[in-house]
Amino acid sequence: MDNPPLDLTFNKSLRLLDANAYKAVFDDAQIKVSSKNTLLLARLNKTGTRPRLGLVIAKKNVRLATQRNRIKRIIRESFRLQQYQLGGVDIVVLARRGLDQLDNSDLHQLFNQLWLQLKKKAAKKAQS
Repeated sequence: MDNPPLDLTFNKSLRLLDANAYKAVFDDAQIKVSSKNTLLLARLNKTGTRPRLGLVIAKKNVRLATQRNRIKRIIRESFRLQQYQLGGVDIVVLARRGLDQLDNSDLHQLFNQLWLQLKKKAAKKAQS
């Protein structure tokens, strides 16, 4: 028997849409995953089924709009492909200085590692 196809879209149900959703993650970040260039804050969400993503790519840390847009596009793409492994977490990705210095393949590799770390920490948190 074939498995039904996975829905790998990035629609509104996978986004943090308002300031209250971001505030909830900032105020109650149960999980933190970081690298030299990024910080991921996350909390288990109420639904517990699908992850939601919010991005904070400040002009202070990534000067050029084209670079900010490129980074956001790659983060969304990476998240879209990993969404079914992340479980029910609300995630805010914060950019740090130097993130714009990484090329596209390095960004993909970095975020694949960060999603994996986040998945492990979320699983531990959900068990406790």
